Amino acid sequence: MVTADKYEQRRFWILVLIVTISGFSQGMLLPLISVIFETDGVSSTLNGLNATGLYIGTLLISPFIEQPLRKFGYKPIIIAGGAVVFLALLMFPLWQNVMFWFILRLLIGVGDHCLHYSTQTWITSSAKQGNIGKSMAIYGLAFGVGFAVGPLMVPMVKVSQSLPFIVSSALCLFAWLFVFFVQNEKPEVLKGDGKETNSLVRYKLSFKYAWVAFLPPFVYGILETSLNALFPVYALRKEIDVSMVSIILASFSIGAILTQIPIGMLGDKIGRRKVILIGMLVGAIMFAIGSQLEHSEIFVLGTFLVSGMFLGSLFSLGITYMADLTPKELLPTGNLLCGIFFSLGSLFGPFIGGLYLQLVETVSFLLFISIMLFIIYFIIFLFGNKRLEAE
Repeated sequence: MVTADKYEQRRFWILVLIVTISGFSQGMLLPLISVIFETDGVSSTLNGLNATGLYIGTLLISPFIEQPLRKFGYKPIIIAGGAVVFLALLMFPLWQNVMFWFILRLLIGVGDHCLHYSTQTWITSSAKQGNIGKSMAIYGLAFGVGFAVGPLMVPMVKVSQSLPFIVSSALCLFAWLFVFFVQNEKPEVLKGDGKETNSLVRYKLSFKYAWVAFLPPFVYGILETSLNALFPVYALRKEIDVSMVSIILASFSIGAILTQIPIGMLGDKIGRRKVILIGMLVGAIMFAIGSQLEHSEIFVLGTFLVSGMFLGSLFSLGITYMADLTPKELLPTGNLLCGIFFSLGSLFGPFIGGLYLQLVETVSFLLFISIMLFIIYFIIFLFGNKRLEAE
């Protein structure tokens, strides 16, 4: 007979597996499609805009996902999201067309958000008191591992352009099947009258409690899309080999993997805000230094590795920070807003980054990343609620 603790542990690792494969698919898609489009002569602006399809899909589904989650529970939403991602990945080789691939990326955004929103909320709601930092660090680590392995699939395009998509869809199907082995659960019921349980009121309350915690996911969204969708374009123009680009991108995620759990546990001890500020400051300085040393592929690789160690935990730190500040019945709304801010950052990143590549040819792309990190760092440092430091 399976005890409650053993079942919860098994469920946790199944959710972690799902997130790993989802990270793998995202990590592969961004640089893979960028390289294919750049090789075919698609402009950097259009290339960057196409990458936003995934995050537009996330934003489109966001207003409609909380109520089904509360009504039907976590499991059905995960199953639906996994099915959409699997089928969309399988359809990429059917027709290489900018608009068709944009629609497929939009569908993957819808499916991925269903997966991430459900798993994040399930983990933050069921994690034991004082253990949420570690649990979400493992969650972030799993996504990071998948995201790190994803870009390494890009060179497979030399064998067959369809092969990376087929491998990714097969892995998604494998992970998706495990969901059927967990029992469904639902979030905590909202308290109060109809006015207090109104969606708009929930958003306002969650924002009031935890607005500062939504900025790290926003920054991580900018980083993820800017580095994975646009850095390959910049690197190819600098005549860096495609295989080396894959290794450089993977090094950022490897850096995050090395420090994800220690940083998550450190956040439990000294406070998330302090850890977030230190990470952003070090990351900004590293990218500023890297912009001056980009003539050397090894120096660029080192920049990405060290930056990943300090910045790769921003998303999971933001979620745990939000969970610290938000009442438990509002966790689904808080998780939803974390996802929305991540998507907004992911839309902002490739659009502004693509314009930067097209208009500012003489200044390093890494300096663009550094300036963005400095701006958000100062917003959190100057306007973040000081009383939250001890939380």
